[in-house]
Amino acid sequence: MEVTKTKLPGVLLLKPARFGDARGFFSESWNRKTMSEHGIDIDFVQDNHSVSAAVNTVRGLHFQSPPHAQAKLVRCGRGALFDVAVDIRVGSETFGQWVGYELTAENGLQLLIPGGFLHGFATRTPDTEIVYKCTDYYSPECDGAVRFDDPEIGIDWGLDGEAVLSDKDAKAPLMSNFDSPFTFEGTA
Repeated sequence: MEVTKTKLPGVLLLKPARFGDARGFFSESWNRKTMSEHGIDIDFVQDNHSVSAAVNTVRGLHFQSPPHAQAKLVRCGRGALFDVAVDIRVGSETFGQWVGYELTAENGLQLLIPGGFLHGFATRTPDTEIVYKCTDYYSPECDGAVRFDDPEIGIDWGLDGEAVLSDKDAKAPLMSNFDSPFTFEGTA
């Protein structure tokens, strides 16, 4: 397992080892012992799997507020997506900054996003599957979003057409109208 720090403290890019032959490949996408050896000590309680039929589907930017904030470990099961994390921890030196990575079924990369960050992705291929683990259960009363194309954040999604959005994401507030429920509490 290769673990790479990003410019956002706590957001990590993971590259699990793959073992392949003529049949395909095998990869361990999560192993508590291996992660612990890399200083990652989190407990996942829920797995999510979604399929986005159209290219340029954007889901996000989403978060769950305390007391049900979620860390996520995200990977692409089929197709390709651009995965984004945005720091929304008030008092953080990187507040409002983002990182984004191409996650594909072929490259096997995974993004670990702690609580206190917005998460979103844009699909690059039809029928893209995203698979991710969460550290807390989904809680509707803690569900929130910020507008994906907020100019204050300035994410370059690399879309080659109009974004395909849910009603919820199309109506999400801008950062300037958002009161973050997260506070920076030291190094991640």
